[in-house]
Amino acid sequence: MLQVQNLTAGYGSLTVLNGVSLSLGNGARLGVFGHNGAGKTTLLRCIVGAVRPRDGKVDLDGTDTGVATVAENVRRGIAFVPQGHNVFPNLTIEQNLRIAGLLFDPSFVTQVYELFPVLAERCRQRAGSMSGGEQQMLALGMALMTKPKWLLLDEPSTGLAPVIVRNVMRRLADINERTGVGLIVVEQNVPATLKMVEQAVILRSGQIAFQGSAEELGRNTDLWKWF
Repeated sequence: MLQVQNLTAGYGSLTVLNGVSLSLGNGARLGVFGHNGAGKTTLLRCIVGAVRPRDGKVDLDGTDTGVATVAENVRRGIAFVPQGHNVFPNLTIEQNLRIAGLLFDPSFVTQVYELFPVLAERCRQRAGSMSGGEQQMLALGMALMTKPKWLLLDEPSTGLAPVIVRNVMRRLADINERTGVGLIVVEQNVPATLKMVEQAVILRSGQIAFQGSAEELGRNTDLWKWF
């Protein structure tokens, strides 16, 4: 279980998150929405341990992630894919995947290839020569090589064509169903994300403005009133 308890965090004198609480069972799929500056990325960075909370805490299966390093939290089962194509462009696809899995199980690459057949087909291709959508799939594959319990994604659809966005979202749902990994997806593309997640949160000025099911939020005829 992943629990965010009364989390307050920021940078210097700036408070970005103020009293945010979440409780997610294993394998949950959560979409996090909000305007730029609402605190979405800071929430993910707190969960993985890159930002220390000023108050409150993040609890993963009884362990406080805020007192551990990012590397320790990755080993405990949290994978974070920041915004952008986070790959080693001069290395091949297979080299990228095997480097990501060095401290875990490098042979898991065969299961990543099952999830992303295009990566298997092009395993000897340099990552930097791939399209944006393919690089996003490689970044997801690299995160999966750490065999996470939770996969945190920051704007995975940025810069992608609508048809590629739909494919990425389908892949995320497939990852969740096949591996049981929980998903926390920060996105600006609300409609596409709501089709894939089960729960939704809207952050506004660092606080939760909406928290409920994705179905409930999707039924709202005036969605933007929450932003």
